[in-house]
Amino acid sequence: MDPTPTDNSQDTLPPMQQAGDESADTFSAELVKAQSQVPDDALSGAGGTASLEEEQVKDEIDIQIDLLNDPDWVVRREAVITLGEMGDERCIEPLAKAMRDGDWQVREVAVEAMGQVGSPAVEMLLKLLRDWEVRKCAILALGKIRDERVLDPLMLQLRNDEFKDDAINALVELGEPALPRLITALRDKDDNVRTSAVLALGRLKNGDAIAPLIGMLGDRDWFTRLTAAAALESIGDERGREAIKPLLKDPDLVVKMRVERILAKWKKQPVSQPATA
Repeated sequence: MDPTPTDNSQDTLPPMQQAGDESADTFSAELVKAQSQVPDDALSGAGGTASLEEEQVKDEIDIQIDLLNDPDWVVRREAVITLGEMGDERCIEPLAKAMRDGDWQVREVAVEAMGQVGSPAVEMLLKLLRDWEVRKCAILALGKIRDERVLDPLMLQLRNDEFKDDAINALVELGEPALPRLITALRDKDDNVRTSAVLALGRLKNGDAIAPLIGMLGDRDWFTRLTAAAALESIGDERGREAIKPLLKDPDLVVKMRVERILAKWKKQPVSQPATA
């Protein structure tokens, strides 16, 4: 009997066709493997794009943080500026370290950068106030953030002879939000606090401060009276011009001489419009 016929169709296929099938199978396998390695977010359109952008930002932050260790102060300075512009909370701790940088130009931009980060940086800055080495930078940075949490710590620094000028600068930069606290400080028992508040109000040039400053012309401390007269001169309102005239008879010679100069200078200038609140 003849042997049972066998199906040799695969063997009889042309060589090119067999190779083609093998290539197709290989391609399909590679495609499945590649798709399995693609993150789900990347396959979901906008979600994948957002995730990718977030990763890129994180990578850029890490790059800039690494550059803070560069031996070239210019590179460190640019890295600090970039971190401030990013404004991410992850930048806060590196920027705090940059406030200790050996180059003042790096420390200076670190202050600005912390201000750009804003309210999220307040907690860190309040901690830095305890450290004498970075207190100046922390004070100045707090003055760039409009957050009610910065007011009491800055006002407290007015009692510190070493840092009170920095606190005055910070409160002036803070602007109108500091006005009520400064006016209240005019009644403080500490002469230095009252004088510092007068200086800050004179620089703010807000009309609401005129009446309180006029009241300071009768202060028991001669330097506070002199500073109040100078603050009113700085604001330039007519009410201040009239209010300082009685100080021409002040018992302190320095105050009298200063008021004489202020009035002589005012005579050469036109009367200004009342300061606005």
